[in-house]
Amino acid sequence: MKLIQITDIHYVPNGNRLHGLDPHKRLKSCIADINANHADADLCIITGDLAHNGLIETYESLRDCLRTLSIPYHFMIGNHDNRENFHKVFPGAPCDENGFVQSVVDTAAGRFILLDTVEQGNNWGSYCEKRRNWLQAHLETSRERTVYLFMHHPPFKIGLPCLDRIRLIHDGDYLRKIIEPHKNIQHIFLGHVHRPVAGSWRGIPFSMLRGTNHQVPFDFDAVEVVPKSHEPPSYAVIFLYPEQTTVHFHDYLDNSAYPYEPKS
Repeated sequence: MKLIQITDIHYVPNGNRLHGLDPHKRLKSCIADINANHADADLCIITGDLAHNGLIETYESLRDCLRTLSIPYHFMIGNHDNRENFHKVFPGAPCDENGFVQSVVDTAAGRFILLDTVEQGNNWGSYCEKRRNWLQAHLETSRERTVYLFMHHPPFKIGLPCLDRIRLIHDGDYLRKIIEPHKNIQHIFLGHVHRPVAGSWRGIPFSMLRGTNHQVPFDFDAVEVVPKSHEPPSYAVIFLYPEQTTVHFHDYLDNSAYPYEPKS
Protein backbone atom coordinates (compact mmCIF):
# COMPACT_ATOMS: atom_id res chain seq x y z
CA MET A 1 0.00 0.00 0.00
CA LYS A 2 1.15 3.51 -0.80
CA LEU A 3 0.18 6.15 1.75
CA ILE A 4 0.70 9.92 1.90
CA GLN A 5 1.01 11.78 5.21
CA ILE A 6 0.52 15.55 5.42
CA THR A 7 0.74 17.31 8.75
CA ASP A 8 0.54 20.72 10.43
CA ILE A 9 -1.00 22.75 7.62
CA HIS A 10 -1.77 25.71 9.93
CA TYR A 11 -4.09 26.99 7.24
CA VAL A 12 -5.16 30.62 7.14
CA PRO A 13 -7.50 32.08 4.51
CA ASN A 14 -6.09 32.74 1.06
CA GLY A 15 -3.77 35.74 0.94
CA ASN A 16 -2.97 35.90 4.66
CA ARG A 17 0.48 35.10 5.99
CA LEU A 18 1.70 33.22 9.04
CA HIS A 19 5.24 33.51 10.41
CA GLY A 20 6.24 35.26 7.18
CA LEU A 21 4.86 32.52 4.91
CA ASP A 22 1.68 31.81 2.95
CA PRO A 23 0.05 28.56 4.22
CA HIS A 24 -2.52 28.55 1.40
CA LYS A 25 0.11 28.80 -1.32
CA ARG A 26 2.30 26.17 0.33
CA LEU A 27 -0.57 23.72 0.69
CA LYS A 28 -1.58 24.28 -2.94
CA SER A 29 2.01 23.45 -3.97
CA CYS A 30 1.92 20.34 -1.79
CA ILE A 31 -1.33 19.14 -3.36
CA ALA A 32 -0.06 19.87 -6.86
CA ASP A 33 3.10 17.85 -6.21
CA ILE A 34 1.11 14.90 -4.85
CA ASN A 35 -1.31 15.01 -7.79
CA ALA A 36 1.57 15.12 -10.28
CA ASN A 37 3.75 12.44 -8.72
CA HIS A 38 1.67 10.26 -6.39
CA ALA A 39 -1.82 10.06 -7.84
CA ASP A 40 -1.43 6.28 -7.49
CA ALA A 41 -1.36 6.54 -3.68
CA ASP A 42 -4.23 4.74 -1.99
CA LEU A 43 -4.88 7.27 0.76
CA CYS A 44 -3.71 10.46 2.47
CA ILE A 45 -3.81 10.99 6.24
CA ILE A 46 -3.61 14.59 7.50
CA THR A 47 -2.35 14.42 11.09
CA GLY A 48 -3.70 17.59 12.65
CA ASP A 49 -3.27 21.34 13.01
CA LEU A 50 -5.46 21.85 9.99
CA ALA A 51 -6.40 25.48 10.77
CA HIS A 52 -4.07 27.79 12.63
CA ASN A 53 -6.85 29.66 14.40
CA GLY A 54 -9.67 27.08 14.35
CA LEU A 55 -12.17 29.53 12.84
CA ILE A 56 -15.12 28.41 10.72
CA GLU A 57 -14.12 30.58 7.76
CA THR A 58 -10.63 29.07 7.85
CA TYR A 59 -12.01 25.53 7.70
CA GLU A 60 -14.30 26.57 4.84
CA SER A 61 -11.34 27.90 2.85
CA LEU A 62 -9.31 24.79 3.66
CA ARG A 63 -12.18 22.58 2.51
CA ASP A 64 -12.21 24.35 -0.87
CA CYS A 65 -8.44 23.97 -1.25
CA LEU A 66 -8.46 20.25 -0.41
CA ARG A 67 -11.08 19.54 -3.06
CA THR A 68 -8.23 19.64 -5.59
CA LEU A 69 -6.43 16.68 -3.95
CA SER A 70 -6.89 13.76 -6.32
CA ILE A 71 -6.60 10.94 -3.76
CA PRO A 72 -8.93 10.09 -0.84
CA TYR A 73 -7.96 11.64 2.51
CA HIS A 74 -8.82 11.44 6.19
CA PHE A 75 -8.58 14.22 8.76
CA MET A 76 -7.21 14.41 12.26
CA ILE A 77 -7.16 17.50 14.48
CA GLY A 78 -4.34 19.13 16.46
CA ASN A 79 -3.94 21.67 19.23
CA HIS A 80 -4.54 24.64 16.90
CA ASP A 81 -7.87 23.21 15.77
CA ASN A 82 -11.30 23.79 17.25
CA ARG A 83 -13.29 20.57 17.50
CA GLU A 84 -16.72 22.24 17.42
CA ASN A 85 -15.97 24.44 14.41
CA PHE A 86 -14.35 21.53 12.61
CA HIS A 87 -17.54 19.48 13.00
CA LYS A 88 -19.64 22.37 11.66
CA VAL A 89 -17.65 22.61 8.42
CA PHE A 90 -16.93 18.87 8.05
CA PRO A 91 -20.09 17.25 9.44
CA GLY A 92 -19.34 14.01 7.61
CA ALA A 93 -15.89 13.55 9.17
CA PRO A 94 -15.82 10.33 11.23
CA CYS A 95 -15.84 10.70 15.00
CA ASP A 96 -16.48 8.46 17.99
CA GLU A 97 -19.66 8.30 20.08
CA ASN A 98 -18.41 11.14 22.29
CA GLY A 99 -17.66 13.54 19.44
CA PHE A 100 -13.89 13.11 19.45
CA VAL A 101 -12.35 13.18 15.98
CA GLN A 102 -11.01 9.65 16.01
CA SER A 103 -11.83 6.76 13.73
CA VAL A 104 -10.81 3.41 12.32
CA VAL A 105 -9.89 2.97 8.65
CA ASP A 106 -9.58 -0.60 7.41
CA THR A 107 -7.23 -0.98 4.45
CA ALA A 108 -5.57 -3.76 2.49
CA ALA A 109 -2.39 -3.12 4.51
CA GLY A 110 -4.07 -3.31 7.90
CA ARG A 111 -6.15 -1.27 10.32
CA PHE A 112 -5.40 2.45 10.72
CA ILE A 113 -6.50 3.87 14.08
CA LEU A 114 -6.63 7.67 14.10
CA LEU A 115 -6.57 9.26 17.56
CA ASP A 116 -7.81 12.63 18.86
CA THR A 117 -5.20 13.89 21.35
CA VAL A 118 -6.47 17.48 21.60
CA GLU A 119 -7.01 19.18 24.96
CA GLN A 120 -9.14 22.06 23.73
CA GLY A 121 -7.57 25.46 24.42
CA ASN A 122 -4.12 24.07 25.27
CA ASN A 123 -1.03 23.27 23.20
CA TRP A 124 -0.22 20.14 25.17
CA GLY A 125 -2.26 17.02 24.46
CA SER A 126 -4.46 14.72 26.49
CA TYR A 127 -6.15 11.37 26.06
CA CYS A 128 -9.00 11.06 28.55
CA GLU A 129 -10.69 7.93 29.87
CA LYS A 130 -13.48 8.05 27.26
CA ARG A 131 -10.94 8.13 24.45
CA ARG A 132 -8.81 5.46 26.10
CA ASN A 133 -11.82 3.15 26.40
CA TRP A 134 -12.56 3.68 22.71
CA LEU A 135 -8.97 2.80 21.76
CA GLN A 136 -8.90 -0.22 24.07
CA ALA A 137 -12.06 -1.59 22.49
CA HIS A 138 -10.73 -1.23 18.95
CA LEU A 139 -7.36 -2.74 19.81
CA GLU A 140 -9.12 -5.73 21.36
CA THR A 141 -11.01 -6.34 18.11
CA SER A 142 -7.83 -5.89 16.04
CA ARG A 143 -5.71 -8.66 17.53
CA GLU A 144 -5.65 -10.64 14.28
CA ARG A 145 -4.83 -7.58 12.17
CA THR A 146 -1.80 -5.41 11.53
CA VAL A 147 -2.40 -2.02 13.21
CA TYR A 148 -0.95 1.42 12.46
CA LEU A 149 -1.57 4.27 14.92
CA PHE A 150 -1.85 7.93 13.91
CA MET A 151 -1.58 10.69 16.53
CA HIS A 152 -0.95 14.42 16.63
CA HIS A 153 0.87 14.73 19.97
CA PRO A 154 3.77 12.40 20.79
CA PRO A 155 3.21 10.52 24.08
CA PHE A 156 6.97 10.60 24.79
CA LYS A 157 9.90 13.03 24.87
CA ILE A 158 12.03 13.56 21.77
CA GLY A 159 14.82 15.57 23.44
CA LEU A 160 13.80 19.07 22.33
CA PRO A 161 12.61 20.86 25.51
CA CYS A 162 10.19 23.31 23.86
CA LEU A 163 8.36 20.43 22.19
CA ASP A 164 8.58 17.96 25.06
CA ARG A 165 6.78 20.54 27.19
CA ILE A 166 3.71 20.34 24.93
CA ARG A 167 3.60 16.63 24.18
CA LEU A 168 0.87 14.27 25.41
CA ILE A 169 1.82 15.08 28.99
CA HIS A 170 -0.84 13.85 31.38
CA ASP A 171 -2.03 10.65 29.75
CA GLY A 172 1.09 9.22 28.13
CA ASP A 173 1.49 6.50 30.77
CA TYR A 174 -2.16 5.48 30.46
CA LEU A 175 -1.74 5.22 26.70
CA ARG A 176 1.43 3.19 27.10
CA LYS A 177 -0.39 0.65 29.29
CA ILE A 178 -3.10 0.25 26.67
CA ILE A 179 -0.70 -0.12 23.76
CA GLU A 180 2.02 -2.34 25.29
CA PRO A 181 0.13 -5.68 25.23
CA HIS A 182 -0.68 -5.34 21.53
CA LYS A 183 2.33 -6.59 19.61
CA ASN A 184 0.55 -6.20 16.27
CA ILE A 185 1.06 -2.40 16.25
CA GLN A 186 3.56 -1.89 13.44
CA HIS A 187 4.19 1.87 13.46
CA ILE A 188 3.06 5.17 14.99
CA PHE A 189 2.76 8.16 12.64
CA LEU A 190 2.81 11.56 14.39
CA GLY A 191 2.51 15.28 13.73
CA HIS A 192 2.90 18.34 15.99
CA VAL A 193 6.70 18.66 16.12
CA HIS A 194 7.38 20.18 12.66
CA ARG A 195 10.61 18.16 12.39
CA PRO A 196 11.76 14.91 10.75
CA VAL A 197 12.19 12.57 13.73
CA ALA A 198 12.20 8.78 13.79
CA GLY A 199 12.89 6.10 16.38
CA SER A 200 11.04 3.57 18.50
CA TRP A 201 8.92 3.78 21.65
CA ARG A 202 8.33 0.70 23.74
CA GLY A 203 9.55 -1.32 20.78
CA ILE A 204 7.18 0.34 18.29
CA PRO A 205 8.76 2.34 15.44
CA PHE A 206 7.56 5.92 15.00
CA SER A 207 8.06 8.80 12.58
CA MET A 208 7.29 12.54 12.45
CA LEU A 209 7.83 15.12 9.73
CA ARG A 210 7.84 18.80 8.89
CA GLY A 211 4.61 20.68 8.27
CA THR A 212 3.55 22.38 5.07
CA ASN A 213 4.17 25.93 6.33
CA HIS A 214 6.64 26.86 9.09
CA GLN A 215 8.93 24.52 11.02
CA VAL A 216 10.55 24.24 14.46
CA PRO A 217 14.36 24.58 14.39
CA PHE A 218 16.77 22.00 15.79
CA ASP A 219 17.11 23.90 19.07
CA PHE A 220 18.08 22.24 22.36
CA ASP A 221 18.08 25.51 24.32
CA ALA A 222 14.55 26.87 23.78
CA VAL A 223 12.15 25.83 26.54
CA GLU A 224 9.20 28.15 27.17
CA VAL A 225 8.70 29.46 23.64
CA VAL A 226 8.56 27.27 20.54
CA PRO A 227 10.78 28.99 17.93
CA LYS A 228 9.89 28.94 14.25
CA SER A 229 12.01 28.41 11.14
CA HIS A 230 11.68 28.52 7.36
CA GLU A 231 13.18 25.07 6.74
CA PRO A 232 11.63 23.37 3.69
CA PRO A 233 8.11 21.98 4.04
CA SER A 234 7.55 18.30 3.37
CA TYR A 235 5.09 15.48 3.13
CA ALA A 236 5.71 11.76 3.60
CA VAL A 237 5.41 9.00 1.03
CA ILE A 238 4.92 5.74 2.91
CA PHE A 239 5.03 2.16 1.65
CA LEU A 240 3.38 -0.48 3.83
CA TYR A 241 4.31 -4.12 3.34
CA PRO A 242 3.63 -7.14 5.58
CA GLU A 243 7.33 -7.32 6.43
CA GLN A 244 8.37 -3.67 6.19
CA THR A 245 7.34 -0.03 6.61
CA THR A 246 9.25 2.54 4.55
CA VAL A 247 8.83 6.29 5.10
CA HIS A 248 10.22 8.88 2.67
CA PHE A 249 10.24 12.58 3.61
CA HIS A 250 9.86 14.70 0.48
CA ASP A 251 10.83 18.40 0.57
CA TYR A 252 8.45 19.33 -2.20
CA LEU A 253 9.64 22.95 -2.58
CA ASP A 254 13.30 22.03 -2.81
CA ASN A 255 14.78 24.11 -5.64
CA SER A 256 18.10 22.31 -6.00
CA ALA A 257 18.89 21.14 -9.52
CA TYR A 258 17.77 17.65 -10.51
CA PRO A 259 19.24 15.69 -12.07
CA TYR A 260 22.65 17.07 -11.14
CA GLU A 261 24.87 17.64 -14.10
CA PRO A 262 28.46 18.50 -13.19
CA LYS A 263 30.15 21.16 -15.25
CA SER A 264 32.80 19.86 -17.61
